[in-house]
Amino acid sequence: MLVELTMCPTVEPGASAGSPVDGIRILALLPDQWRKDLRQANGEIVIRVETADGTTPAQIEATVTEALTDPAISHWRLRACQTLAAGPDDPR
Repeated sequence: MLVELTMCPTVEPGASAGSPVDGIRILALLPDQWRKDLRQANGEIVIRVETADGTTPAQIEATVTEALTDPAISHWRLRACQTLAAGPDDPR
């Protein structure tokens, strides 16, 4: 499964401005077995995730949403989880 995750900063008062380090922090909180590619664009963090197992987009979204509760990066929210390619067990 190949998905593209897009995170944007929250608009909560007092939220710290996004830092390039935030993307690295998010990567570190995602499962080690996922292949990840980080980029930042227009103030958002975009991460492509490739899983080699039967992980579903819903499971990826839940894992990322949980990771974003970490206080160091809680000023980010998941805006999109777009499937780019289905996994080997998915007939899409």
